[in-house]
Amino acid sequence: MRKKECRGGLDFWQLARDYLRSYCKNACALSDKTVDAYRIGLESYISYLHDDLALERKDITMEYFEHSHVRGYLRWMREVKEYAERTVALRLTVVKSFLRYASYEDITMVSVYKAVSTIKAPRQAKKPVAYMTDEATAAILAAYSGNTRTSRRNRMLLVLLYDSAARISEIAGACIGDLHLGSPPFISLTGKGGKTRNMPLMGKTVEHLKVYLDEFHPGWSKLTRSTPLFYCRRNGGPCMLSVDAVSVILKEAGRIARPDCRDVPARLHCHLVRKTRAMNLYEDGTPLPLIMQMLGHESMSTTSTFYAFATMGMMTDAIAAANPEVIGETPTWYEDSIAEALYRL
Repeated sequence: MRKKECRGGLDFWQLARDYLRSYCKNACALSDKTVDAYRIGLESYISYLHDDLALERKDITMEYFEHSHVRGYLRWMREVKEYAERTVALRLTVVKSFLRYASYEDITMVSVYKAVSTIKAPRQAKKPVAYMTDEATAAILAAYSGNTRTSRRNRMLLVLLYDSAARISEIAGACIGDLHLGSPPFISLTGKGGKTRNMPLMGKTVEHLKVYLDEFHPGWSKLTRSTPLFYCRRNGGPCMLSVDAVSVILKEAGRIARPDCRDVPARLHCHLVRKTRAMNLYEDGTPLPLIMQMLGHESMSTTSTFYAFATMGMMTDAIAAANPEVIGETPTWYEDSIAEALYRL
């Protein structure tokens, strides 16, 4: 196939590299994982051009990012690759983001970007956020006995993970200098793109932290701020825990707690703890804008998409509060036996 002339003199490969390495990483301060996801998204589009148009990589130009081709890409993802709706939406977002960047670089791409931006991703079914019961959360936080030094470290890590609603990378990277145990107490968490936010800490957590610091960081107020809060010993000195190590600690807590609490999920991961803390705050009446700040979400829509679901208990309590003289007894669907019968196939 004859190589088409580049639109406005733009070279796709140079533009794509600049987009990922400069614009996404530096200008937008996206995390490495997010940049990798965008790179995978562009590679997916390249695969479509190769599979559907028999186009070699060296022949790809910006001409192949016009409306008709992106529409074909949408069809290819849904009908040929049979991607999940969420995957289709994410991959389409990457293409739109890339074209928006291209429109900044060359005015001839503005019309192309505007045309492609009208393409709608398939609707995704909204599902209530998955989170743990109070019993499961308590069982996990109490899983480690505290009989050994490592066990006490792991127990403190899980308590702080829950109370701070931290991402796994944030809790693994926490340092002594991130703790502020005055009044009010809080922890500074450095999240995606190197952005820092402050998360309040509850009184019980602060009490546990002070005991932990006295044991694991004697004279902690005088230590270097960059000293890792949670560490293991390596080559005779403290070494920050890896993300994988934190994940193993949580999964082991689940394994320990599961025999005594059937509510503990089989697939236990740090993001589930984060979602559980957020949902607990939401159920307790914390406004969504505050939860958004606590979670470090850039957009309110991100928070509301995951957490703005009223549970059956929340709806019932709201109705009872509005009609106290009408509803004077516990609804029958609160009873486990009846709920089980109602939701059985």
